[in-house]
Amino acid sequence: KPGGRFLCLEFSNVTNPAFAAVYDTYSFNVIPKVGEIVANDRESYQYLVESIRKFCNQEELEGRLSKAGFENCKYTNMNGGIVAVHK
Repeated sequence: KPGGRFLCLEFSNVTNPAFAAVYDTYSFNVIPKVGEIVANDRESYQYLVESIRKFCNQEELEGRLSKAGFENCKYTNMNGGIVAVHK
């Protein structure tokens, strides 16, 4: 809608290499195990972790939004880039 606002909270790319290694270990080992215990569905949580890694990074998403016609696109990393808010 013209004049509207777009906000997106998305899992993103961790910006600190040391923290990224720790977060990857957590993501690929703990999150699927929790899914298995809580929801009896390890595969869906494994897919979630893998799909987050395959999604474009913060800069690429910002570029896609600009190319799609959104103006003044920017993002803010939160928790070291685990998530980002795009607006």
